[in-house]
Amino acid sequence: MTVRFERVAPVLPVRDVRAALAHYGRLGFEATAYDDASDEPVYGFLARGEVTLHLARVPDLDPAASASACYLYVDDADALHAAWQAAGIQGRLTAVADTPYGLREFAHVDPDGNLLRVGAPAASPSR
Repeated sequence: MTVRFERVAPVLPVRDVRAALAHYGRLGFEATAYDDASDEPVYGFLARGEVTLHLARVPDLDPAASASACYLYVDDADALHAAWQAAGIQGRLTAVADTPYGLREFAHVDPDGNLLRVGAPAASPSR
């Protein structure tokens, strides 16, 4: 039997789903709570193009001890980095750099300690 995988949606732990939805909304994601009528939703959804991420409330989460991470492949890491930097977001945002494995990438650690590594193909030396 052959089963075709169709998509993946990493689930990021957050202390406050509403706060995380607002954070990712500033990063350009469409951000919605699973139960929008709740003052303290326990789950949320993020979408940007074909990329989806989920958020799950973990009230006792220690951001300094979080090991949650995902990698986002984009077509222009520099443009996305500039947009995220201009958004004045909380958390940490590293500089964009070329890697030895052919990507141009940066990282963002959100206020809940989730690591988002972002990369795009590095420009070829002939350009």
